[in-house]
Amino acid sequence: MKNNLIKVEITDKVAVVTLDNPPVNAYSKEFAEELIQAFDELNDTPEVRCILVTGRGKVFSAGADIKNRQAIGDIKGETYRHLRRTREVSNCIMECNKAVITAVNGAALGAGLGPVIAADIVLASETAVFGLPEIDIGLMGGARHAMSFFPKTLARRMILTGYRVPAAELYRRGIIEACVPPERLMEEAMTMARTIASKSPKALSLAKRAINTVEHMPLRDGYRFEQNLTVEMTRHEDSKEAMRAFMEKRPAVFKDVL
Repeated sequence: MKNNLIKVEITDKVAVVTLDNPPVNAYSKEFAEELIQAFDELNDTPEVRCILVTGRGKVFSAGADIKNRQAIGDIKGETYRHLRRTREVSNCIMECNKAVITAVNGAALGAGLGPVIAADIVLASETAVFGLPEIDIGLMGGARHAMSFFPKTLARRMILTGYRVPAAELYRRGIIEACVPPERLMEEAMTMARTIASKSPKALSLAKRAINTVEHMPLRDGYRFEQNLTVEMTRHEDSKEAMRAFMEKRPAVFKDVL
């Protein structure tokens, strides 16, 4: 990994991915490509069982780098490459076979909402806000992504007015899992990440496969798909170890093997 604009540190089977593109962690070409590369490599790193994403500084991510974006249309084909890169930032997180937590330390705006909406679990600082400012800067936002995460009228309010939702409001509505003082954010997020990292890597991988597959399936088909994954899980050594540990009243010990 490059560790230039995206810093990665692995501890206790948790990879902490820090967006580090001062001053506001905006999406430049290099930033997006490095974030995609980091997730692709972590997806293929056996000793990592959970990924925690946060931002350095007071902003999680302000989204598109407007200054650099103005020059995109001057390069033949670059508009479409840029759009593809932006899509893949969300896709590489959503499709990751590891659990992903976002710890939103400050404003998450526009494309900066991508890692939030694509994550499995979202925690936020009391100073965080979530918004789609595209209506005010001559762009179109990610309406489809927003509508998959926010309630109908809130998403439309954000899209049509540029309203920035405080983290406390999202917590009150049950949309995020925690809203804590800034100094407690990483502690809370790491506690959750370590809990996830203590689970079987095979079970986590199958759970992510289920989550990403059944969401848009009919109930009957989705449940049958999950039952097939249960069969696959019971044939894995981790399943046997989990059952032994339960019977012996001890913590299970899992190997980093899928």
